[in-house]
Amino acid sequence: MAKKRVLGCSFPVFIIVAIILFGLLLISALGGPIGSKLLGLAGIHFQLPSWLAVEKPAPELAAETLIHIGSFAVTNTMITAWISILILVIFAALVTRKLKLVPSRLQSILEYAVTTLLNLCENIAGPKYGRQVFPIVATIFLFVFVNAWTSLIPGYGSIMVTIHGTAVPLLRGANTDINLPLALAIVAFITVEFFGFKAMGLRYLGKFIQLGKIGQSFKKLFKGNFKGAMGDLAFGIIDFFVGILELISEFIRLVSFTFRLFGNMTAGEILLLSISFLVPWVLSIAIYGLEMLVGFVQALAFSMLTLIFTSIAVAGHETEEESAQEEKT
Repeated sequence: MAKKRVLGCSFPVFIIVAIILFGLLLISALGGPIGSKLLGLAGIHFQLPSWLAVEKPAPELAAETLIHIGSFAVTNTMITAWISILILVIFAALVTRKLKLVPSRLQSILEYAVTTLLNLCENIAGPKYGRQVFPIVATIFLFVFVNAWTSLIPGYGSIMVTIHGTAVPLLRGANTDINLPLALAIVAFITVEFFGFKAMGLRYLGKFIQLGKIGQSFKKLFKGNFKGAMGDLAFGIIDFFVGILELISEFIRLVSFTFRLFGNMTAGEILLLSISFLVPWVLSIAIYGLEMLVGFVQALAFSMLTLIFTSIAVAGHETEEESAQEEKT
């Protein structure tokens, strides 16, 4: 008879681990700021040892400057961004150095990720433009994803250096620096507009400058069709303002893309620091799991929105090509 197993381990081992974790959770909760305050009101004084206590967090929204190269400021988020780039480059180099027909575990992971993203791009933007936009979408996804997960490495933000008499973290999650989400948002914006112009040419501007109905209204007015001219003029004015709204929405994406990533990742980091301070160590494990999920979701959301908006930008061209093929057949 097979022994009962829970989460991959035997039932007795699971019970022992659960009891240890519960005990650590109880001790950390009682020794944390909230527990210590409640026990103090009851006349009981209990504090965690100094090596177990977590310092009160003091999060800063702006990235801390480490050094200056001329007038160029190098921040701790730049260091972490380059670490993420090195991780991706080294991983890709190790996997692709000796490709095998029967893939290794690392090769299988990379092939699965690349194939999944490529299929998504082709399904959403079509085979032609899906393959063209794939490198940008995959790069954004992997970069944001690695930035999010590397910042969760224990001790990542606890390496301190002294700058002008002030202790600042050497490493900080790159996604929590608003400049990086803004830079990625600009890349996404340029990608969408580039493929829109590539597919439609100058006709892409017609999405924002809609004067067709107004022109038709003047033609009908010169022909004496006053009623038809007024109708086209009314719809033309509506189309003109719709075009203006479309133009504004293109630039609003810069704001939404930036603050979606920056807000979620910064809030997650502050939540993790706060929970680690209030209930040291144990409860933060659950928050780590949540933040791993949030990092993946944010990377997927940023890259997929870039893909979807690119697909919308080239949609008119795809429709024209399909119509031309139907006429030929």
